[in-house]
Amino acid sequence: MTATIGRVTATNTAPNAGNAEKRPVRYLLAGIRLALGWIFLWAFVDKVFGLGMATESKGAWINGGSPTKGFLTFGVTGPFTDVYTGIAGAAWADWLFMAGLAGIGAALLLGVAMRVAAVAGGLLLVLMWTAVLPPENNPFVDDHLIYAAVLAVLALVNAGDTWGLGRVWARLPIVHRLPWLR
Repeated sequence: MTATIGRVTATNTAPNAGNAEKRPVRYLLAGIRLALGWIFLWAFVDKVFGLGMATESKGAWINGGSPTKGFLTFGVTGPFTDVYTGIAGAAWADWLFMAGLAGIGAALLLGVAMRVAAVAGGLLLVLMWTAVLPPENNPFVDDHLIYAAVLAVLALVNAGDTWGLGRVWARLPIVHRLPWLR
């Protein structure tokens, strides 16, 4: 389906809902979107409350811990070590990182602002990849780059339209005026 809004022509690349052969692909991509959204949102929740998975209670953000200090101080390797250790524990870095995790996770779970989530999530994941160069198990590729590519695919196929609020979001006047918000 193609829609023209002002001078912008937008093509819905999501598989047609009425096509039974494409329905499993839509459902699979929606499931991947939800799973990836939960990965981002869980990282946020665990760092805020220190639920003991990746963050201990004493290191929780609400207990005065820094979501960036530990890893950026002790876990970074490679050519960007000085850059990352220099921002470790900075309040602006903590807030930006946590806002990113929460925003990306919420957008993916709700199926809204998929393009924004894909760009922000892709940037965050590539930055995380550069923090541990070279990757541990492969000289070039690790899960951060794969997740970034998956985010791009999810945005390109409007994966938020299935099991999400993507279609409702797309009808908002601001999204019509600014299609990059789709």
